[in-house]
Amino acid sequence: MNFQTLDTLDLKDKIVLLRADLNVPVKDGAVTDTTRIDRVKPTIDALISKGAKIVVMAHFGRPKGEAKPEFSLSFLPPVLETQWGRPVSFASDCIGENAQSEIAKLNAGDICLLENVRFHPGEEKNDPAFVKELAALGDVFVNDAFSAAHRAHASTEGLAHLLPSAAGKLMEAELNALNAALESPQKPVAAIVGGAKISTKLSVLNNLVQKTDFLILGGGMANTFMHACGIAIGNSLCEKDMAGEARTIEQTAKEHGCDIILPLDQIAVREFKENAPHEIAMSGEMKADQEGVDIGPQTISAISEILQECKTVLWNGPLGVFEMKPFDTGTNEVARIVAALTKSGQITSVAGGGDTVAALENAGIANDFTYISTAGGAFLEWLEGKKLPGVAALMSPSKAA
Repeated sequence: MNFQTLDTLDLKDKIVLLRADLNVPVKDGAVTDTTRIDRVKPTIDALISKGAKIVVMAHFGRPKGEAKPEFSLSFLPPVLETQWGRPVSFASDCIGENAQSEIAKLNAGDICLLENVRFHPGEEKNDPAFVKELAALGDVFVNDAFSAAHRAHASTEGLAHLLPSAAGKLMEAELNALNAALESPQKPVAAIVGGAKISTKLSVLNNLVQKTDFLILGGGMANTFMHACGIAIGNSLCEKDMAGEARTIEQTAKEHGCDIILPLDQIAVREFKENAPHEIAMSGEMKADQEGVDIGPQTISAISEILQECKTVLWNGPLGVFEMKPFDTGTNEVARIVAALTKSGQITSVAGGGDTVAALENAGIANDFTYISTAGGAFLEWLEGKKLPGVAALMSPSKAA
């Protein structure tokens, strides 16, 4: 993948406009998870070591082009200072005199956070005039917000056309991991896809069956495929109106030599609640009043055998109702198998999107995959095979810094 990185840049005394994803979860005014902040730190450290003046651009929530106090980033500098280990100043706007005056105070290695870029309608519209106002603040643009790269916004895409541009450390790691997992992977490749509905992942599944050797399905979407095959699924979550689409995906998989793996057995309940009485139901033997909430032991064993053959594993979505114990067992067991194979050097494993991170953290192995993406929509659009505007903009050699 042809994009400029920080390693070869001379940034001494340059003002670097750094787009980061600081759209962090907040409860009662306190940040409840600093993962996104922490993942920017390697880029911050690299820019400091190169003597850059760092101007951080970010969004928070959906203020829809208006300056709304509840979406202000003014609460973040103390948190950034704690996590990044450096003082962070704050500009009450992301363009204009206030931003300019705060940036003018910066020395090499200093950091300034600009106010929410989405306070201006020009951000989401990628308005050329707004892009120019942002670009006037700095010398170089560094994009470290892969999770916002599927948006063609001013601070994610527009700036790359006006300033010398490069990927930050997080963006670089994300792109390299995704390239290794799907664009140029070591084969065989297995994709593990779970979740409630196939209607939200039709494009994802269509793309994956053309690029992988095994598509391992769990959760509600597996039920939809089983229903499409005429397999009894009882009262399980299922999109019966998507049976035709499921059969189309199966046909595409056959044409491309991809094996779709469906559950051999499931954990069945009659009451949908934590610790509900449950039993193992073999494929096709689910009673009318039963509901599948997890994959069973034979399925776990079969998946394990497939994974032993593989060199690359891509994961998106849980394999059961992992939020309710003990119905997280299937997801946990398969996750631990992938983690062990990763640690032994047998496979490259990449996961991301939606509930995936939470499911893998629940399994206690989130640090044992090769790479786990915190991006949601961008990760899914990449799985669909879509071109991400924020990434495509970095690929222009004429704008290499």
